[in-house]
Amino acid sequence: MATAEEVAKAAERRDVRDRWLLSAPALLVIFLAATGPLLIVLVYSFLTPGSYGDVKWQFSPEAWIAVFLERDIFDDTLSIAAAHVTIFLRSIKLSVVTTIATLVLGFPTAYFMATRSEKTRDLWLFLITIPFWTNLLIRTFAVLQIIRNEGIINTMLLKLGIISAPIQILYTDTAILIGMAYVYLPLMVLPIYASMEKLDFRLVEAGYDLYATRFQVLRRIIFPMVKPGVIAGSILVFIPALGAYVTPSVLGGGKNMMLSNLIELQFGQGRNWPLGSALSIAVMIIVMVALLAYVRNAGKSGVRHG
Repeated sequence: MATAEEVAKAAERRDVRDRWLLSAPALLVIFLAATGPLLIVLVYSFLTPGSYGDVKWQFSPEAWIAVFLERDIFDDTLSIAAAHVTIFLRSIKLSVVTTIATLVLGFPTAYFMATRSEKTRDLWLFLITIPFWTNLLIRTFAVLQIIRNEGIINTMLLKLGIISAPIQILYTDTAILIGMAYVYLPLMVLPIYASMEKLDFRLVEAGYDLYATRFQVLRRIIFPMVKPGVIAGSILVFIPALGAYVTPSVLGGGKNMMLSNLIELQFGQGRNWPLGSALSIAVMIIVMVALLAYVRNAGKSGVRHG
């Protein structure tokens, strides 16, 4: 005769099995929706480009070779694809700098919001989320109107006599950086604010009571406790910044291409779908490696100073 413990364990196993069976259809749909398109892109990257787009079902590694190398049309020798390498480096550099810029601007903003009274926090949070109500393209064009040669910045500097001719900001890497920092700033502020809102500010007061300077309080008390929010915000900014398309297209003017623009060019005018697929997978690999390295280093740092 089964004991009460065995009956309870059997009931628990049946409950777990029933939950998995009920969740199986949804999990299958999510799995296919997430991995299906990715598998198609991966397969396309190993095929031969068609004459007018599409692909020919003939295995070829040329697309992956062309990601960082280019083949000479006369003797088939391989050399570094300088244009692709430049675009890769520019995209990574601008994504990293954008992440740093949003962190520098977002951290004090989140601290300011977290130190307000509970009645006004919701108002500041509401103001931070307002840009999400507007289409990304409209926000990007708003930045364009500010930084163009006849825009607000140059007009004010000319009227104040600080400059004698407009500063060329538009269609440069600086313009792309300004645009992406503006667009992705809320994605940095919100996770840091969520962590900082839970911070016990009595610890900050204790630090001051022990004669710690403001920098020491920031480095040893505040920053370690809100580090999860900083990591989450950095991830939320770095990933879309690396794959940004609209902002570099509008503010870069097509002269300062990023990875997303290069991929779109291959699928569009270049009609080289395998190369576009290989570049897409390469971007995903770069993001995964960067995130793993960042999270691992952040975790080690937390253990060392915890």
